[in-house]
Amino acid sequence: MPSSMSSGSTSSGTSSWSNKKPIDPTLRNALRYTVSAKEYQLLHQYLISRAPPIVKKRTPQPPRYEAILKGEDDYNVATVRNSLRVFVASYAGLRGWELIQDRLFSRRNSVQPKSKTSILKSPNIRISASLSLILFFHRLLHRFFARLRTSLLASSANPFRRRNPRIHACLTSPYTPALGASISGFFLGLCPADQLRVTIAIYVFTRSLEFLHNALDEKGWWRSKFWWMGSWMIMPVACGQLLHAFVFDRDCFPESYGRFILKRSPEYVQQRPETYPKELAWPGVFDIVDSLAEIARLKWPSVSYPLPIAAHADLLHRPFISPILFPLNRTTLPTSLSRVSPVTSSAHPRISRLSCALLHPHDPSCARVYLTYFLRAFPSTTRFFALVFSASSLLSYKKFIAEPMKNFNFLAQRILKMSLFITGAIGTSWGSICFFSNYLPRTTLATQRWFLGGFLGGLWAFVVRRGERSNFLYSARLSLDSFWKVGVKHDWWKGVKGGDVYVFVASLALLNIVYEARPGAVRGGAIRKGMGMLREDGWADRAKSDIDGKDTGEDEGEVVGSTNNEASDETKKV
Repeated sequence: MPSSMSSGSTSSGTSSWSNKKPIDPTLRNALRYTVSAKEYQLLHQYLISRAPPIVKKRTPQPPRYEAILKGEDDYNVATVRNSLRVFVASYAGLRGWELIQDRLFSRRNSVQPKSKTSILKSPNIRISASLSLILFFHRLLHRFFARLRTSLLASSANPFRRRNPRIHACLTSPYTPALGASISGFFLGLCPADQLRVTIAIYVFTRSLEFLHNALDEKGWWRSKFWWMGSWMIMPVACGQLLHAFVFDRDCFPESYGRFILKRSPEYVQQRPETYPKELAWPGVFDIVDSLAEIARLKWPSVSYPLPIAAHADLLHRPFISPILFPLNRTTLPTSLSRVSPVTSSAHPRISRLSCALLHPHDPSCARVYLTYFLRAFPSTTRFFALVFSASSLLSYKKFIAEPMKNFNFLAQRILKMSLFITGAIGTSWGSICFFSNYLPRTTLATQRWFLGGFLGGLWAFVVRRGERSNFLYSARLSLDSFWKVGVKHDWWKGVKGGDVYVFVASLALLNIVYEARPGAVRGGAIRKGMGMLREDGWADRAKSDIDGKDTGEDEGEVVGSTNNEASDETKKV
């Protein structure tokens, strides 16, 4: 008993001594800019309380640490703390991904050693610094303009209002803090001027337009009386542009998108036969695509001769003659198409079109090839989306436990609809080549018919018109990026230095305005909480009603939480 009393008195004495002992200024500032009071309490509870006595003596107790923070400007400290965390987290993520990529590529093939760069020129450092500075200055500028607006609304600012009525009206607008904070978007310029920066700018641009559409839809401006209208109508235009760029400007086309399409085109992209001699060359996938582009530039000839085409303009209307029937005939392919002669040389005798001989040389029926494509591609596409959607549904396993049959039926319908959409879009885009070559005049829309073919393929998005807006917008972002690069390549317009940064700043301003006016229009709780982190709200959701579950019905124009949001906005204005 005495021993226990003595140990208790010793521990209490040590605790009181550590609370009275002044804290080292360096340690105090390091703690203030690292953890908040609540976080320090959890840290002390689970780690510091179990640490050695020396550590306990040098660290304050949670009540004293909270008292220290109360005497400081916690907003500025929290802003610096959050910015540092963004820098560390983004740099760790980028560095970890870089190491994973190096390991993966080093196993597949030899990787050349990278040249060492200085810390200031390191892409990971610049990207992390850009993101952290955007957060830091966005919060500071938003608070500055909010305080300035409050001071100008006071009665003491009446002389300034009389002298400068326009400036006063601009600075006292409820959207002034949102616009002023958007200036922080210029720190995106610290990122290297590569594809990542362009992708970020396009992503924020499309999302801001999406949320603006939601806000107008909530007010009743955008609601259509036609049940079939929705975001699915983006896909025909996007697919048309992407297919045209894939054929004629593949350097301006997203590589991953092209690999996805070619893997699901078994009937239209001829692979090397197993019985074909190994010593003979066989055209690659992109050789076939380039040859199709050349056929379009030659205005879809049926048969060609070694002499210039202009000298045999009257012979271009003759049907394609398979070399199987006349192997010693003097007709041959143009020099620009000689690399695909192994494919066309075995074309079926009934094929009368050069494009058909290149796409499906062994079957003369275009309709049968189209049907066969569906039968072969649909099962593999269904397996792919079954794996993807099943893995993503594990994140919402609680919903499956609560209502298993309902959610399982929804998952099965989504897999089947998405598989039908992708299979139909790819198959129709390829099949339209045969359709146009058979029913359109040779010189009519010689190259533009590729856009029309992709447009027809994109109409299959009607099957998944509900609940797939994110996928439609993803294709739209790829199409915007590709279309801009195609325009720069063909001198349709000139790129502006740092233009992606200006687009990002304007998009951030629009996003801030929509979030200020109608936070419910910003769909997604994580995005709204992220916007709260950019402002003074913290990790909080300003939307009063829960609209996360209505994302799947985003094309039907539900009014979500408009009454509460309007009331809160009016209160703020007053």
